[in-house]
Amino acid sequence: MSKALALVVVLFFVAFCGECYGELRVGFYKGKCGITDVEVVVRDVVRIWHFTKREKDIAAALLRMQFHDCFVNGCDASILLDGNNSEKKALPNSSVRGYALIDAIKEALEARCKGLVSCADIISMATRDAVVLSGGKWYNVETGRKDGKVSLASNVNLPSPSISVSDSIKVFGNKSLSPTDMVYLLGGHSVGNTHCSLIQDRIYNFNNTGVHDPTMSQWLFSELMKKCPRVPSNNVDNTIPLDMKSPSLVDNSFFQEIQKGNGVLRIDQQLALDGLTKKIVGDIIKDPNFFTKFGEAMVKLGRVEVLTDGQGEVRTSCRVVNKKSFFFGLFN
Repeated sequence: MSKALALVVVLFFVAFCGECYGELRVGFYKGKCGITDVEVVVRDVVRIWHFTKREKDIAAALLRMQFHDCFVNGCDASILLDGNNSEKKALPNSSVRGYALIDAIKEALEARCKGLVSCADIISMATRDAVVLSGGKWYNVETGRKDGKVSLASNVNLPSPSISVSDSIKVFGNKSLSPTDMVYLLGGHSVGNTHCSLIQDRIYNFNNTGVHDPTMSQWLFSELMKKCPRVPSNNVDNTIPLDMKSPSLVDNSFFQEIQKGNGVLRIDQQLALDGLTKKIVGDIIKDPNFFTKFGEAMVKLGRVEVLTDGQGEVRTSCRVVNKKSFFFGLFN
C-alpha cells in the first residue's frame, strides 16, 4: 500500500469514527434503524416518565443504576438481569430503582429495530436524558456497548458511604478514573436520598464517641436529628436528601454545601476536607463549566470495562440473557 493510499485510509477512518473510544463512539446507531433516531426514542420515553412522575427522581435513580452497574462487571447492564443470585439481590443494590423505565425504553426500541440497541447503551443514554431534565447540561453519550451474560450478587463489592477519600481514590483509580473524575461523579449526590440507618453513627455515635461527627455543621446536625431520631418509630428507616438545599437539581450546590459542613454522607463531607480532594472541590465551586465537566466524567464512567463487538450480546429483554446464551441457566 502506498503512503498516499494509507493516508487516505487513515483519514477515512478518522472521519467515519468521529468521537470514539475503542469501539465506542458518538452516534453508533445513526442510520441503523431506518428513519428512526434511537436517541430520540430513548429521550421521549424518559421525558414521558419524568413529566408523569411514573418514576420518582429519575435522575437520581439512573445515576445510581449506571454507577452500580459499571463498578461491578463494567458497563454491561448486568445489574438489570433477574435471578435469585443476580446483582439485583445484593444488599448494596437494594436501593437501585428505574428498572421499569429501562424496560419501557427497551420495548419501544425493540418495536422499531429488533435486536439493535443494547441495554447497556440504554442505561447510559437514559441517564444523560434524566440529568438534562433535572437541570443538568446535555453531553454526548458514546454508544456501541454489548450486554453481559453473567450477573452474580457475589461480584458486587461497591464502596461504602463511609469509605475514606484515599481508599475511594484507589477504587476509582482501578476503573481508570482520576481523583477529579471521582469528585465530579460523587457530585451526582446532588440528587437522590440516603437512609437514616447509613448515617446513624454520624449523628449519634461517631467512631464510638457517643457524640455526632464534629465535621458536620450545627445546622445539618439539627436537621438530621429531626429526620433521623435515635430510636426510629415503628422501625421505619426514613430517607433524607443528599443535598438538603436543592435535592432535585443536578448542579454544583452539592459542593457548596459540603464546603459548609453540610455533607450528609461521610465520604461526601470528607471530599471538602481531605487534602487529596479539597482543592478540587474549591475549583469546582468556582468553575463556570461544571456541567460540561460533569458530563465528561459521566462519559469516562461509561467507558469502564465495556463489552463491544465480539463480546457480550444485545439482549432482546434487559431482564434475561438471550436463550442461545451459554450462561442462560445461571439466571433461572
